Amino acid sequence: MRTLISLLVTVALACRLEAAYTEDWDSLTTYEVPEWFQDVKLGIFIHWGPYSVPAYRSEWYPRMMYFDEEAWSPRGEIIKMDRGREPTHTYKHHVKTWGPIDRFGYKDFIPLFKATKFDADEWVDLFVKAGARYVVPVAEHHDGFAMYDSNVTRWNAADMGPERDIVGELREATLAHGLKFGVSSHYAFNWAYYNKKPGWDTADPRYRDLYGWNADSLAQVDDEFLELWWARTKDLIDQYEPDVLWFDFFFDREEFVPYHKKLAAYYYNQALGWDKEVVLQGKNLHGFESFKKGSFVLDLERSKMPGIHDELWQTDTSLGKNSWAYIHEWESKTPNTIVDDLVDIVSKNGCLLLNVGPKADGTIPADQKAVLLDLGMWLGLNGEAIYESRPWKVYGEGPTKSAVGHLSENKNKTMTSDDVRFTTRDGTLYAIVMDWPESGSVNIRVLGKEGEIGEDIVSVEMIGLKHPVSWKQTLEGLTIDFPDRRYSDYAWVFKIN
Repeated sequence: MRTLISLLVTVALACRLEAAYTEDWDSLTTYEVPEWFQDVKLGIFIHWGPYSVPAYRSEWYPRMMYFDEEAWSPRGEIIKMDRGREPTHTYKHHVKTWGPIDRFGYKDFIPLFKATKFDADEWVDLFVKAGARYVVPVAEHHDGFAMYDSNVTRWNAADMGPERDIVGELREATLAHGLKFGVSSHYAFNWAYYNKKPGWDTADPRYRDLYGWNADSLAQVDDEFLELWWARTKDLIDQYEPDVLWFDFFFDREEFVPYHKKLAAYYYNQALGWDKEVVLQGKNLHGFESFKKGSFVLDLERSKMPGIHDELWQTDTSLGKNSWAYIHEWESKTPNTIVDDLVDIVSKNGCLLLNVGPKADGTIPADQKAVLLDLGMWLGLNGEAIYESRPWKVYGEGPTKSAVGHLSENKNKTMTSDDVRFTTRDGTLYAIVMDWPESGSVNIRVLGKEGEIGEDIVSVEMIGLKHPVSWKQTLEGLTIDFPDRRYSDYAWVFKIN
């Protein structure tokens, strides 16, 4: 028996070794996006950290608070700033509320970040009710504060502030609820994040391991920082074995190129040892392809694809119109906007990573909860058209097109009853009408006998409606009559065979 076990172990190790990825694109482009990620469609992003204490303007408060009226330019000389620009507003707010910068720096928010009401199980229970299938907390933002029990930096949530391993607790709760777990790293931009000026703590050598040592934000990233970034990244991977590993911009800069293949190979090989299929996500914003097509999942921030993309992709956006982290001036999007975004993204072969912004004490505000629960109710009724679905021949029809380009979502227009999106699942076609028609009916042109469907329709069912709908297929389209009264508030789904 021992000989047989030893043989099986040897064979397994040999197979793993043969399947291992090497640090070259020919190897890394053999990666395939796991089927589980093609199926899940909706995830929850979480921006939470010491910046949630001041809760002013955005999660970029740590950067903006260090721009006074004689801010240092990227090259180091003192320049006068336009008094109407955001950095001056944030600086003035900080001085008025917390005191002069030379007496109260960003590090001084950390002891105030107690997270006394944080309950990971309560959070994840809400995310499940929202219909999410994966959870990705920000493990470390540009500010340099690690929300996990770091083996690399002393500036971490297990040793300071909450004195709890926030990422670890969320991981345990997420997996216990049967969801996939990921982490995000925004640490690369720490290199150019903090403005430094004599007398400020950002320029104090005692705190260089939080604020960094670079005094010129346009300077090339040096080897010391690159090695520190890599050590922190490996620590995250090894400790938390994430199903999803997400990277923000700046990691796609040219200085990080030597680490792109190194990271992908390391993460994918670690996953082989965990017996997991994992997802690496990142951006391409700096004019060159940081990861070769087929080696990772492309992420678009607050933007979408114009049509069906041949590879699975993801949009990350926030419940907040004006921030990722909780702020006192937070404005939540409407459930209708979120539903429309989800449907549009899924019809184009994408997933939606939707961000929440908890308060500093660890509570998720009521307005954010309400939107999540409305989304969950819609998915509870119509989820069969979303989960495990795949794109159809065309993503949809109608006059409303998605704005494209980085951070373009504020240019999007509200969809109408003439806008229809399509998905397929198990041989069934789903047509999702994005608004209630005032005329009482819709005509879907591409579903005509001479349209994309190319065959006769035998049945049409409106999901959630207990009685049959009246419909007619002609050469010009599929006409469907809506019921006299609405039975739900958002997009309406028709199941077509």
